[in-house]
Amino acid sequence: MENRISVLYVDDEENNLISFRATFRLTYSVYTAISGIEAIRIVKEKPIDIIITDQRMPHMTGVEFLEEIIKISPDSMRILLTGYADMGAVVDAVNKGKIFHYLSKPWSEEELDNTIKRAYEVHSERKKIKESFSKLEVTNEQLEFLLRQKLLS
Repeated sequence: MENRISVLYVDDEENNLISFRATFRLTYSVYTAISGIEAIRIVKEKPIDIIITDQRMPHMTGVEFLEEIIKISPDSMRILLTGYADMGAVVDAVNKGKIFHYLSKPWSEEELDNTIKRAYEVHSERKKIKESFSKLEVTNEQLEFLLRQKLLS
């Protein structure tokens, strides 16, 4: 259970949260939130790999929520759902919310599952690159130290 992909689904319609949990709870570690504020609290408490949010919600749109999430968890992959042909929101999501993918509501189980898996592959690859970069930085610092020692002796 610990090494399962963690997915947070944010939607102001409780039936959608129930449906998502029922569909994906056996495959992923599923978290749900009925608002952007509740979702932010979850992301601050738990590492979340994939965040899926509805665009049209009261108090905070999906794009506004994703803009806040970038500050808290920049490495989480972000997916926007919207039931409306709202291209302005999609453009904002790409530009401001730095989304990985956009899907129309109602979502299909197969399409959403495939999108989560692709997002996680990108997430894992980015994580590996960051870890490799960190190791290279340490090795470089060690080499510079050795070189300075050699020059001083």
